[in-house]
Amino acid sequence: MRNDSPPHRAGEPVRAGVPDHGRIPRYYAVKTELLGLIEELGEGAVLPAERELAERYGVSRVTLRQAVGELVLEGRLLRRQGSRTVVAPPKLLQPLALVSYTEGIRTQGLEPGRTVISAEALPADPQLATDLGLEPGGEVIHLERVLLAGGERVGLESSYLPRQRFPRLLGDFDADGSLYAFLQQELGVVFGEAEERIETVLATPREALLIGTNPATPMILLHRVSWEPDGTPIERVRSLFRGDRFSFVTRLRR
Repeated sequence: MRNDSPPHRAGEPVRAGVPDHGRIPRYYAVKTELLGLIEELGEGAVLPAERELAERYGVSRVTLRQAVGELVLEGRLLRRQGSRTVVAPPKLLQPLALVSYTEGIRTQGLEPGRTVISAEALPADPQLATDLGLEPGGEVIHLERVLLAGGERVGLESSYLPRQRFPRLLGDFDADGSLYAFLQQELGVVFGEAEERIETVLATPREALLIGTNPATPMILLHRVSWEPDGTPIERVRSLFRGDRFSFVTRLRR
């Protein structure tokens, strides 16, 4: 049986995402060609000029821009100042496990960092109070920080902890550092388990400004509640990561 389908590579869309009837939008065909070019060029290489690529693939510049735009949103290409488009580095891998952001970034040879936006005491709304085992209106400590990887802004994190349980936090914790390390090493907290929910969203105008990204860039939103081994709530965290810079990994066991 003859097979004219594009070669299949594990981890990529089957038959390169081409429908069985073979009719695909022209921009997608160009996008597929560009993926091959990206692989040849390698990380950091500058993409040829728009006019040159449009002529090479026999399409209009509008069609080419659509293909390039999708690859930028997916994190395969980066737009630099001066109208340059370059091949993006591999995405950062963050483990879905009871480890800190600091640990995850350092395993990839990058220096993690944080920029503090706010560190304050707030009354808990009903759902937050339930998650943290508080009476409605009970005070929580809220830490909002921009997440950095190698100096690049890659996410935004809000952590909520019971103030009565952690009264030293606002005074003693260096909010530029690892919250998990402080809780474990300074306060003796033991992380037993956590529940995490993941969804895709678009950043709000405020979030996009803080992270320094295009509001149209897909974001990965994680909600996590952590408990000690005896079931005592520790924190609730809302973490927003750039979808063009992050992927998440976990190992599942039966």
